[in-house]
Amino acid sequence: MRFVVAVVGKPRDAHLAGAIREYESRASRYWPLEVREVRDEPVRSGSADLAREREGERLLDAIPPNAQVVACELTGRAMSSEQFAQWLQAYRERAVDVGIVIGGAFGLGEGVRRRATASLALAPWTLPHELARLVLAEQLYRAGTIVRREPYHK
Repeated sequence: MRFVVAVVGKPRDAHLAGAIREYESRASRYWPLEVREVRDEPVRSGSADLAREREGERLLDAIPPNAQVVACELTGRAMSSEQFAQWLQAYRERAVDVGIVIGGAFGLGEGVRRRATASLALAPWTLPHELARLVLAEQLYRAGTIVRREPYHK
């Protein structure tokens, strides 16, 4: 059982990249966590729809074939931190691989949406994909502390 976070691109801002790495490292103390970055698709190669689909193919290739796919989307299920912790723990107890997918600047393609068994809203706002990755990493860390009843989550 593992959690694989598949994301489009690398963070371009050094400070944001540092914060992402910090929270992903912290989260990996609580969950079997792998982060896989896939190449973003330049829009000059075609339309935003084409970029979404090509990035989506790369994202799905980064996820284990038997994994439950969770798409991070504005229209996904909103959860409190406590609910998210329980949700992750339920996956761990069922011993299934989970692929959490964050799309690029143009969002997720239909192929990813069709493959997803669940969708998750990270915020009620549209977030840049790099910031969405930071929010997810922090919440994975927070969920781990909640499950272990550690004082981080107050």
